[in-house]
Amino acid sequence: MSVAERIRARTPLRRWAGLAGAAVVWFVLYLVNEPFWTWIVRDLAGLDLTGRLGSGALFFVYDSVKIGLLLIGIIFAVTVLRSFMSVERTRALLGGRREGVGNVMAAGLGVITPFCSCSAVPAFIGFVAAGVPLGVTLSFLIASPLVNEVAIALLFGMFGLGPTVLYIGAGLVVAVLAGFLLGRLHLERWVEPFVFETRLGGQVVDASFALDWDDRIQMGVEEVVSILRRIWPYLLVGIGLGAVIHGWAPEEFFARYAGAGKPFAVLVAVGIGIPLYSNAAGVMPLVQALHDKGVPMGTLLAFMMAVVALSLPEMILLRRVLKPQLIATFIAVTGAGIVAVGYLFNAVIGS
Repeated sequence: MSVAERIRARTPLRRWAGLAGAAVVWFVLYLVNEPFWTWIVRDLAGLDLTGRLGSGALFFVYDSVKIGLLLIGIIFAVTVLRSFMSVERTRALLGGRREGVGNVMAAGLGVITPFCSCSAVPAFIGFVAAGVPLGVTLSFLIASPLVNEVAIALLFGMFGLGPTVLYIGAGLVVAVLAGFLLGRLHLERWVEPFVFETRLGGQVVDASFALDWDDRIQMGVEEVVSILRRIWPYLLVGIGLGAVIHGWAPEEFFARYAGAGKPFAVLVAVGIGIPLYSNAAGVMPLVQALHDKGVPMGTLLAFMMAVVALSLPEMILLRRVLKPQLIATFIAVTGAGIVAVGYLFNAVIGS
C-alpha cells in the first residue's frame, strides 16, 4: 500500500494520532542528535573533539542529521500551511508596498532563530515555496546566521557593549538593505521552477483544487520526499566541505595582511571569511585571538559576518534551489554590504 493509500485509510483519530506521534519522534531525534553523535565520535571512536579530525567528524554527522530533520519538519509544515493560501495571495499580502516592512520583519525573525548559514537554508526553501517575496526571504537568510543571541552574548562578554550594539545594528542593516535591493532586482527567474510548485499525486495543485486534511498531509509528505530527493547530494557535499574546513583559518596570514594600517584589510578579511564555515560561537575565539594581535574591530566584524552569513557549503546547498546567477548576485550584494560595514567601523572606532 502506498503512502497516499495509507493516509486515506486512516480515521480522523488515527490521522491526528499519527501526526502527533511523528512530531514527538522528530522532536526526540532533534534533541538527542548532538549527544548521540558526541558519544559515537568521542567515546566509541575515541576521537578528540578539540582536534581537527574529531571536530570535523562530529560536525559532519551532527549537521547532516540536523539539517535533514529541519528540512523534513519545515517543508512539511510549510506545505500544509501553503495549501490554505495560494502563492498569489501570499505574495500580494507580503509584497508590493509592504516589501520593505517585510524585509525588516524577516530580518527580525532571523535574529531570534539561531541558525547557522546552512541550517537557515530549509527555512529559506519553505518561505520561497510559500510565495514570500524573494528579497524578503533573503533578508531572513542573511540575518539568521549573522545576528543571533549566541553571537550577541559572546561579543558582549568579550568586547563590551559598544562593539555589540554596532554589530547588531550593522547586521540588521546589511540584512534589510541587501534583501530589499535583491528584491528590487526581480530575480525570481533564477529560482529553480520546482520550488514554486506544490504537487499532489504528481499533479501541480492550483486554486481550483478542493483539498481536505488527508490531501494536505499527503502533499506535505510528497513535498518532503521530492525536495530531499533533489537536494540530498548537495546537502552531503556542502556539509562534508564544511567539515573539512570547520574551525580552520590562516591566523598568521590574517594578522599579517589584514592587520592595522593595511588598506585592503577588510577586503582580505571578507575574502578569507567567505569560504570558511562556522557559527558565531565557533568563530568568536578566533576573533578574540586576532583582536589580541592588533587586528582592528571593523575588520574583525567584517570577517565574522562573512564567515557566518556567507559560506561555500551554504552556496552548495542553495545551488539546488537557486541558479548560479542569483547565488553570485546574492554573494556580491551581501559581501559589498559587509565590506562597507568593516571600513565604516574602522573609520569610526578604529581598533
